[in-house]
Amino acid sequence: MGKILANLQSTVIAGCVILVVMVAIVVGAHGEGLALDHAWFAFLFRWLHVLSGVMWIGLLWYFNFVQIPSMPKIPDEQKPAIGKVIAPTALWWFRWGAMATIVTGLILAALNGYLLESILLGLTDGVPRHTAIGIGMWLGTIMWFNVWFVIWPNQKKALGIVEVDADSKAKAARTAMLFSRTNTMLSIPMLYAMVSAQNIY
Repeated sequence: MGKILANLQSTVIAGCVILVVMVAIVVGAHGEGLALDHAWFAFLFRWLHVLSGVMWIGLLWYFNFVQIPSMPKIPDEQKPAIGKVIAPTALWWFRWGAMATIVTGLILAALNGYLLESILLGLTDGVPRHTAIGIGMWLGTIMWFNVWFVIWPNQKKALGIVEVDADSKAKAARTAMLFSRTNTMLSIPMLYAMVSAQNIY
């Protein structure tokens, strides 16, 4: 077991194997849960949407609750390990987690037949669920845009992936931090909107 858990790829594969076994047990015991029909594919994309969202928002909160506040406490000679190794890897998963979340969310809304109604915030049909999920979708879209078109381009400068002068580097780091904090702020109502749409309306 230690050998499996010592390697991330093996750990993920083991998680998928446990998932398959779990599904087989439930389907075998009850004869339901794997119809491979429209409802199952809608569920599949909901699961992928949640999985992607956990990666994205988990890393967003890691940056804002752990990495950014900890950076002033790290000795200068140790900071390159964060900036050259940890941060670029975390930012790769962060931005692709955002992309996967937005894509699976749009597919899910289309499969469930509320894509247009939600984009229009339920104004065309008066359904509260479409308003709630629509607000969540718009907040998520703003956050995705910030990741790809503000945070990542500025982080490339701040981390030295793109060469700029010291003043531009400092300005880029501050811009990336402020937009990351904006996304942290927006994540709170966004998550409420998403969960309330599934459980209240």
